Amino acid sequence: MAKTIPYIKNFNEWVNDFSFSTEVKVRFSETDAFGHLNNTNAFVYFEEARIDFFKHLGLMDEWLKEESSTIVVTADLQCNYLRQVFFDEKLSVYVKVNYIGNTSLDIHYLAVNNEGSYCLTGRGAIVQISKFSGKPVPWNEEMLSDLNEKQASLQ
Repeated sequence: MAKTIPYIKNFNEWVNDFSFSTEVKVRFSETDAFGHLNNTNAFVYFEEARIDFFKHLGLMDEWLKEESSTIVVTADLQCNYLRQVFFDEKLSVYVKVNYIGNTSLDIHYLAVNNEGSYCLTGRGAIVQISKFSGKPVPWNEEMLSDLNEKQASLQ
């Protein structure tokens, strides 16, 4: 890979660490006047994959409970565009936890088209916060277990 991406040390190793993915299909409304994916929609695909990943880990159930006192928010998000994506293409959007902090996760993303070409890479920080104060809330033991054990079982 000729392009240097700051959050990726070794591209081949980084790619091999992904195991969870969601398939998305590029809709016509997601393309721009030039016929390729509007750059903002990459973030929508990352969100879809992240939500499916959190559901798979069992974390979304907790955050969606009415009585839950915590939610997760995106603290930052970035995308590197490796190749153009066009209407009607199908992408596998991979997601993994790169790092678990006290209240945050560093999540990494990879989008691959049906031909096996790498189209997008990304990363972002997700922070668990209190619904009431907006302040960061540490992961509890159950969530840490889900993050560590279930992600490890995907490998």
